[in-house]
Amino acid sequence: MIDERSWARLRWRCRRGMLENDIILTRYLDAVAGEIGEQDLKALDRLLDMNDNELWDILSGRKESDDEKLQSLVGQLRGV
Repeated sequence: MIDERSWARLRWRCRRGMLENDIILTRYLDAVAGEIGEQDLKALDRLLDMNDNELWDILSGRKESDDEKLQSLVGQLRGV
C-alpha cells in the first residue's frame, strides 16, 4: 500500500502534456484507488519517465514495449 503523500505525488506525475495520456493514467489510478502493487508501481514509474509521444504510442498499441516487465501494466492501462 502506498501512503497518501506518495499517492498524491504519483497522481501529479501522471498529469501529462497530452490529454489522451492524462485520461488513461487518471482512469487507471482511479481504478486501483491507492492499492497499486509494488511491481505495477515500479513499472508505472518507468512508463512515466517516457516522453508523451513514446508513452502514447505504447498505450494506444501503435508500438509494443521491449520491456517484458511493462507488458502487464500496459495491458491494464489499455483496459481502462
